[in-house]
Amino acid sequence: MGFLGAIWSTLFFIGIAVFSSTNLVFLPESLPTFILRAVFEIILLFVVLHAIKDADRSTLSSLRVLTIPLLLLVDITLGYAMSAMQMAGVLLLMASAAIILFKVPSLASKGKIMALTSAVLAVITISLYKYDITNFNSVEAEQGLMYFILLIALLIGSIVQGHENVFRYLLRPVCLFQSITAAAAAVFHSFAYVFMPASVILALSRSSEVFLSMISGRLYFHEAGLLSRAVAFLLIIAGITLCVL
Repeated sequence: MGFLGAIWSTLFFIGIAVFSSTNLVFLPESLPTFILRAVFEIILLFVVLHAIKDADRSTLSSLRVLTIPLLLLVDITLGYAMSAMQMAGVLLLMASAAIILFKVPSLASKGKIMALTSAVLAVITISLYKYDITNFNSVEAEQGLMYFILLIALLIGSIVQGHENVFRYLLRPVCLFQSITAAAAAVFHSFAYVFMPASVILALSRSSEVFLSMISGRLYFHEAGLLSRAVAFLLIIAGITLCVL
């Protein structure tokens, strides 16, 4: 699915670039940060794929919420002020992560480590992306090239590790539909960073991920620890609200 999503995302950004060629900008000055971001994006991609395999869906989404307070800490390091409400939000998000880590049953240590690692890596990739589109490149150029790089990485990974023909999934209607909708969401998500602060965009996306993953995890995958997850979810919503105010 990741490979198919990368295909459609690349094609979507190429299509947007073709119809808005005046906005297609990629400056050579961005290469150091772009290359660095590409390295971390590839690492993050495979970490997330392993986390999806090892961790419960709602647990993965909940732990990845830690990206939000970490982004705020980056803002502080860069000189931005943090209010008392935002500090309180950070503490609530940390508490929700602690509940997931220590109170949710049947979660392997490997799954926890992968989920937490993805949260940390996302801080790096989002910060570099925001920096590039603010100072150098257009969204179409930045993301079109990045998704093409991820597409190549996934293709190589599927050949080396799985020895499978990932193109056969293009013939499956369900996989095709899921990959197209995921790619469309990725495009809208990428452009959102142009208009709003990164922490706000991430807060909105992460909170919806947690909510939907908790519902699907309980209904379809019968994940245990509903009470602990529900408490963690309420803390996440409260923490996110305080962080973005």
